[in-house]
Amino acid sequence: MMIGKTRDVTRRALFSRLGKLAIVGGGAPFALNLAAMGEAAAFTNSDYRALVCVFLHGGNDQGNTLIPYDPANYALYNAIRGGGPGETAGGIAYARADLANTSLATRTPQTLTDNLQYALSPYLTGLKGMWNLGRMAVQLNVGPLMQPTTLSQYQSTNRTANPLPPRLFSHNDQASVWQSLAPEGSTTGWAGRMGDLALSGNGNSLMTCISASGNAVFLSGGSAVQYQIGTSGALPVTALKSDVFGSSACTEALNTLISQPRANIFEEEYAKVLRRSVNWESTVNAALSPVSLSTSFDLDGQSNVLANQLKTVARLIGARNALGVKRQVFFVQLGGFDTHDHQNQDHPVAMARLNEALTAFYTATVEMGVADQVTTFTASDFGRTLSSNGTGTDHGWGSHHFIMGGAVNGGRYYGTAPHVSVTSDDQVGQGRLLPTTSVDQYAATLARWFGVSSSEISTIFPNIGRFNTSDMGFLA
Repeated sequence: MMIGKTRDVTRRALFSRLGKLAIVGGGAPFALNLAAMGEAAAFTNSDYRALVCVFLHGGNDQGNTLIPYDPANYALYNAIRGGGPGETAGGIAYARADLANTSLATRTPQTLTDNLQYALSPYLTGLKGMWNLGRMAVQLNVGPLMQPTTLSQYQSTNRTANPLPPRLFSHNDQASVWQSLAPEGSTTGWAGRMGDLALSGNGNSLMTCISASGNAVFLSGGSAVQYQIGTSGALPVTALKSDVFGSSACTEALNTLISQPRANIFEEEYAKVLRRSVNWESTVNAALSPVSLSTSFDLDGQSNVLANQLKTVARLIGARNALGVKRQVFFVQLGGFDTHDHQNQDHPVAMARLNEALTAFYTATVEMGVADQVTTFTASDFGRTLSSNGTGTDHGWGSHHFIMGGAVNGGRYYGTAPHVSVTSDDQVGQGRLLPTTSVDQYAATLARWFGVSSSEISTIFPNIGRFNTSDMGFLA
């Protein structure tokens, strides 16, 4: 029997379903009261912990993010990516000499597939520094899987015995699978389901799941409601801040509509959400106001949307006591990773922005004394082909991802390194990596550190019982 079957019989799953039956906002207190009277919460919440998901929108090219550096494997990389003679640049391949400053040495001896040694993108010098400090780790070849899958199982026509993730290589669906473990249209994400467990331990439950990058299914739970925030603070209801169409009467009428109780349940719930937004704007901004960081999030004088989002996240973490929270999950996002063409121009820019933002954010957590309590990790729609389509790469499957923070067992790789090949049995064509670690395993490792108990892991990750471990080991 798969461990995932326990979802149908857990009391926590019952609470989750009760939450789903309720209108957003109205049913949450009822569900939480039931949970408080029943099974004890998973989290003792004696300390503060936060997870920060950095989503690389478009499908990050892992081949030019974590690059083979030892001479033998670099030669394979260079040939597949259209490099120049010897170890020079060409096509979409970096010159080997350009990788010297970001080559990675593990803190303890580690032998990878084919004796691989890696270097980071030349634009990830800050992450190289965190690797050296043991504050960053790499999860190798992770991606959506229904169960462990070989190349022959991938090629099989028997999808009952050999199920695959839905709609592979599709942007919207694979982004949703990464965030929710289901295709586009999913209503809850795995962070939101973790949030359901954490709500009762937070003084202000609305501050549990927070997005600084618009709506994300990642943060939606059965009871947990994601709170969206802007880079300048709480998002206001603009029409209440100034006259609507130049008319103060219109503004007053809108305020009346929002504040009046409504007989219709749907109208009342909609108004309740608006009232909550209005009320929380002042609460959140008041909590953020005294939080001042000396860490700079503008290191090169250029606008960096990811750095701006992470600065807001850092300030919210700085306001954690004022907001009354012990567990939080955040979502931020950087675009520009769909590099079908112009990869040599676009990917280095994205890498530089990622490097600047992550380095500044980690520095801010050190400044606030919470580096051990904040874990940041990357995710993306999918990886990309190792082979070039001319000036870029096409949609892939598995990819490599970073985990960063004071609690990370850093300076090491986790999982299995793929061969540098477009013909090996760990890829499905053109160097599209066949994942050897599932998103479930990657996410469950983060969830365990966050405080989810072993008995509740399968309520969040229903396929986890099909894999040999739910802890990849990259967190203390």
